[in-house]
Amino acid sequence: MTDTTQTQKTPPGGAKPRSPEFRLDVDALRGLRQDLLHDAFAYRPLPRIRVDGPITRRLPEGVRGYAAWTPHAVTVLCGLFAMAVASTANDVGPGARSLVPGLMPGLLALLPVLLTLVRPVGAFWLSLAATPFAAVFSRSWGDWPWPPGAFVSHLVVLTVVALRTRPRTAAWMWVLTALYGMAAETLFGAGHYETDSVVLLFLAALALLVVTVLHVRSAAEREVTAQLSVTAHERSKRTLLEERTTIARELHDVVAHHMSVVAIQAEAAPYRVENPPPELEQAFVTIRENAVAALTELRRVLGVVRAEDYEAPDAPQPTLADLEALLANVRDAGLSVEKVVTGAVRELPQGVELSAYRIVQEALSNALRHAPGATARVEIGYVLGGLGLRIVNGPAPAANLVKSTHGAGHGITGMRERVTMLDGEMTTGETDDGGYEVTVFLPVPVTEESG
Repeated sequence: MTDTTQTQKTPPGGAKPRSPEFRLDVDALRGLRQDLLHDAFAYRPLPRIRVDGPITRRLPEGVRGYAAWTPHAVTVLCGLFAMAVASTANDVGPGARSLVPGLMPGLLALLPVLLTLVRPVGAFWLSLAATPFAAVFSRSWGDWPWPPGAFVSHLVVLTVVALRTRPRTAAWMWVLTALYGMAAETLFGAGHYETDSVVLLFLAALALLVVTVLHVRSAAEREVTAQLSVTAHERSKRTLLEERTTIARELHDVVAHHMSVVAIQAEAAPYRVENPPPELEQAFVTIRENAVAALTELRRVLGVVRAEDYEAPDAPQPTLADLEALLANVRDAGLSVEKVVTGAVRELPQGVELSAYRIVQEALSNALRHAPGATARVEIGYVLGGLGLRIVNGPAPAANLVKSTHGAGHGITGMRERVTMLDGEMTTGETDDGGYEVTVFLPVPVTEESG
């Protein structure tokens, strides 16, 4: 007969499986060892606070340097207060008057608080170890096991160490404090003294609760700040990609136009030559086929970068010859603008003309958004080796005008992308009178200019 009862699997080596409760206890002890025993007296100086906060920024320059030491000063003051409390209530117990000076309870209250400045976890252990000695040398025998000085000192130590460590460490300190209080009351205080552990534990719980809330809030603020930074970075990347997509769509029309011209000329070229050799005819056929294939691939690329609401333009892409219509629209929108052209006007490559037009358009759109009602000036300089642009606007008038939403680009980002694409240079900045200036140079090789 086979045994149908299900046997519990045992770990390798024949060891009995551990219960979940046992594993929880082991994890708890491991956490206690890591938080309060491992490198308990390690040197961890209290850092100075930043002086660029909303309050410290308003302090005088000379005082601001000292404000960075505020946590250290507050901790020392709390230690001196605990020392004063211990000294006020101090009176050496019977039989120990010749052994211990009257200053000992005050020092036992002060030293743990001062130690929190450099060795926080060690300060907790010192405070806990000094408490029974402070109780023995204290006058207040009715306050067991926490005489007044040790009461204040240990409460300050718990709060400062909790501020300097994580909430789990604060919880362990509170538990150990409770265990010490229970043991001291059970072994030495039952039926003899009025114990005050409950009061200390209650006040410590309130202090640790406030500190934990501050820790959680600080962590949440850091997380929100990090998330906002990531969001801003992603928004910047998305803006950049959108602008590059817009440029790609516009240049598609330019490239498609040139490829169409190549295909048409390749198809018509054999008819312009009387009795062309077969090799020449085949070469023109190959050129036309390649041009048509390139147009097909361009249409596919346009489908990839096309936005959902994108509609193919009915008119050709604009050039610098279309600036007058743009300036007329800008004037109608409330911006007084003039155009100045220097140098010999000549036809430039269509990609350069399109980018120059869009740069002027975006610069004037920014002027409409940020300085409505101002005056603007567009300077176009045809120079050897390229094209220079300068768009400058004055400050907005005092009248409260409604800002325009003219233009749909991404401002400086879009202009800079177009300039970078053409290996140009661009500078932006405020003018002396409070306006704004955009200066651009787009290089054009002489061989292309002559074409």
